[in-house]
Amino acid sequence: MSVQDYLDKHMLSRKIEDAVNAAVRAKTADPVLFISNHMRKAVPSAITKVKARQILDSRGIPTVEVDLYTNKGMFRASAPSGAPSVMYGAIELRDGDKATYLGNGVSKAVKNINEKISEAIVGMDPILQNQIDQAMIDLDKTEKKGELGANAILAVSIAACRAGAAEKEVPLYKHIADLSGGGNHVLPVPAFTLISGGKHAGNNLALREIMILPVGAQTFEEAMQMGSETYHHLKAVIAEKYGPHGCNVVEDGGLAPDITSFREGLDLVMEAIGRTGYTNKLKIAIDVAATDFCIGSKYDLDFKSPKKSGQNFKSGEEMIEIYKELCKDYPIVSIEDPFDKEDWEQVKFFSGLRICQVVGDGLLMSNPKRIERAIQENACDALLLKVNQLGTVTEAIEVVKMAKDAKWGVVISQRSGETDDSFLADLSVGLATGQIKAGAPCRGERLAKYNQLIRIEEEIGEQASYVGENWRHS
Repeated sequence: MSVQDYLDKHMLSRKIEDAVNAAVRAKTADPVLFISNHMRKAVPSAITKVKARQILDSRGIPTVEVDLYTNKGMFRASAPSGAPSVMYGAIELRDGDKATYLGNGVSKAVKNINEKISEAIVGMDPILQNQIDQAMIDLDKTEKKGELGANAILAVSIAACRAGAAEKEVPLYKHIADLSGGGNHVLPVPAFTLISGGKHAGNNLALREIMILPVGAQTFEEAMQMGSETYHHLKAVIAEKYGPHGCNVVEDGGLAPDITSFREGLDLVMEAIGRTGYTNKLKIAIDVAATDFCIGSKYDLDFKSPKKSGQNFKSGEEMIEIYKELCKDYPIVSIEDPFDKEDWEQVKFFSGLRICQVVGDGLLMSNPKRIERAIQENACDALLLKVNQLGTVTEAIEVVKMAKDAKWGVVISQRSGETDDSFLADLSVGLATGQIKAGAPCRGERLAKYNQLIRIEEEIGEQASYVGENWRHS
């Protein structure tokens, strides 16, 4: 085949001429680069290859990583992981072979991507997120994604979302905003974990997390400074009172001094806040995770103390009085999972008091049916969104819309098993959630999200808006 025949067969002469004319009109100083970019835009948008592998998350437990290829390049994503929620959430597919990674391997999920999902989505336009996600849901054919694995589907969904943004030549958060039909790019208030307890820590504190919210900051970067300084002041406070061993760091970066009561932890945080000079700019949030210590209809506040367990039971009514007193004595503005995940009556009553934001995590498990019920029954007024409990970007967008339509707050949340994937940062800005919970200002996999938010704020520039005091209604 001659050169001319080749040019004619692929209509290259016309395409090259169009590119040269465009370069002339643009009066570009670098015509070669301009023409190259112009020609790249003429290449059809399509997924060309999907390759998955098993990697380890921040806990040293396997998870799924995906490389998705288009004509624009390679786009990588990995699936976060947490405690299984098979009752209401999407199902992570694990190998179950106790001889390998104690049964936690994900080679089956990886194989499903490389052999089944890849075949189903290669050739699809990465811009069409909904169609890609639906193709995987249809291929799985189960309600909870137990056939292919939610970990497999989610990693592909996030990678495709990145590819779609690249195809449109827009930032990831902008692409997510477009997918959701929104356009209000606001930087969220971070809920920094300072003290950890519950099942996440080896101390005797029943509640899972004490967090601070820098609502008085003017920018996200300033919020990061406040969080970091308070965290380090807290380390000093704890070291003074309990010795260096009290500064042990747990999975999400929180500190775990050997304390037993809610007030003991809150007093430590208040002392640290006092040392920062940010007293009027920081609020407190707590994640009680009460399901962890609910026995029947009672709550065992000493469930982690073998010698005391069973001696400090509280009824739902008594827990409400505890929360009311805590909110009166401390600047607490948000309480997550104050009751067991099935204790609908108590959480409805407490939420109705309007003392603070009531966040549904275990209560909702990001499940649309549970969210709908909670909306109808006024059981809480904020959604904690964990994308791996759903399995696709599209479904995450849909439940955030449900929550916002109900005038709820939305908290984009980490999992205990994270990677250096920063997708949650772009998701929080793209969906304008107003709140993000990504752990302490410590540990690389947590800071990957926070640092990405700093970059996004810088990229948006003067138009960047930190939600601050409006964290509930972004």
